[in-house]
Amino acid sequence: MHILIAGGGIGGLTLALALHQRGIACTVAEAVTTLRPLGVGINLLPHSVKELTELGLQERLAETAIETASLSYYNRHGQRIWSEPRGRAAGYDWPQFSIHRGELQLLLLDAVRERLGAGAVLTGHTVQGYAQEGGRVQVRLQRADGTNTLMEADALVAADGIHSAVRRQMHPAEPGLRYGQRILWRAITEGEPFGDGRSMFMAGCQDVKFVAYPISEALRREGRSRTNWIAELTVPGDAPPATDWNRRVEAAVFDGPFQSWRWDWIDIPALIAGGGPIYEFPLADRDPLPHWAEGRVVLLGDAAHPMYPIGSNGASQAILDVRALADRLVAGRPLPAALEDYQAERLPKTAAIVLANRQNGPEQVMQLAEERAPGGFADVAEVFAPGELEGIAARYKQVAGFDRSQLKRGA
Repeated sequence: MHILIAGGGIGGLTLALALHQRGIACTVAEAVTTLRPLGVGINLLPHSVKELTELGLQERLAETAIETASLSYYNRHGQRIWSEPRGRAAGYDWPQFSIHRGELQLLLLDAVRERLGAGAVLTGHTVQGYAQEGGRVQVRLQRADGTNTLMEADALVAADGIHSAVRRQMHPAEPGLRYGQRILWRAITEGEPFGDGRSMFMAGCQDVKFVAYPISEALRREGRSRTNWIAELTVPGDAPPATDWNRRVEAAVFDGPFQSWRWDWIDIPALIAGGGPIYEFPLADRDPLPHWAEGRVVLLGDAAHPMYPIGSNGASQAILDVRALADRLVAGRPLPAALEDYQAERLPKTAAIVLANRQNGPEQVMQLAEERAPGGFADVAEVFAPGELEGIAARYKQVAGFDRSQLKRGA
């Protein structure tokens, strides 16, 4: 069996490692000619770290990533609404990691080249489309120089992101991106740590929100912090603004509502002012699909279930897709049936997360606090009923698949 993977992002590279571990040959076709550590921070939740650990990557991750110890929610007055330990601090058998997306991608790329060989990743090759005939998939690729080539495989796995060409061919009548009427501005600031240097926080409400967390273990050991931050504002409209999703902007575009957000534990205007390049990302997702599998072609990660970056689930769910798909491919069923089995396992779960994230997932506690106590509070217990905050957090963990009672070694 030989699998062609479209896309050398986190999902595609992790799949290459998982297939290799199970004795399945594969090739990754990546559009970018040279992979560089681009992007900003992401989180890997314990259930995805479990899968990366089984691929022998936890020690490498720990050298680079922050082992996140806590997550806290605040209102726009800097008053704490809810705080909880995360990862091993919360009793999980695996940590939660906060890491630079580009560094994670290069870590995975190095592992793929070490284990599968340098030729396992074809850079400068963009998947354009596919055809199925005679129990094989013929995949059309365009090289970086503009020339075209054809590759055959037993199956095509599309891990080519939110703008997936494979998804577009599989579902030609699907509408465009669904704009969430919010825009995110993201950057990284190097400086003094906040909290214990391993803390993640979110502040504000649905219309005005700020998120920050450290992403460099090396700097933490030096007593400093490489802090990833996201500023988010409501920007009404029916469609995402016309950008390339990586448009650089100045802080003056968005920082006005955050100028008074100076509290005794964080100075958000200073964090924004000290940031490196600031990138603009319209908040968008797509409606859940009726199917991901079509014969010997299947979707994975953002190509299958793009979702709002709420609850730290984007990369984690792609990694869970990988485990499910790789296991199905060695379960003994014919290949098309194996892809449908993977779809049956993962599509309903990720569809539920997409919909939950549209309702702000666990971050709804900030919106509830804003609606119930817009001027702030003296005691959060006066705003929320006993057990209400714990219940919101617990329900989302169950939806997203990282409830601690269910995520145990050997389970």
